Amino acid sequence: MKTTMPDSDAETDAEWERPESEADAVATTEAYETDSGVVLYDSENPLAWIQADNACVVHEMV
Repeated sequence: MKTTMPDSDAETDAEWERPESEADAVATTEAYETDSGVVLYDSENPLAWIQADNACVVHEMV
C-alpha cells in the first residue's frame, strides 16, 4: 500500500469563499424548469448547479 503525505498547499487552494450572509446566497440563486425537473444554480457561477425531480421544504429537512 502506497502512503502519500498531504499537500498543505492543496488544502489552502481548496478553501471556499462563503457568502456574507444567507440572504446573499439566496439572492444569487436562480432556477429554471426542464422536462425532467428543476435546476437551481448560482447566477454568479452558472457552472455551480443542482437538479431535482422533486421538492421539499428545507426547514422540514433540518
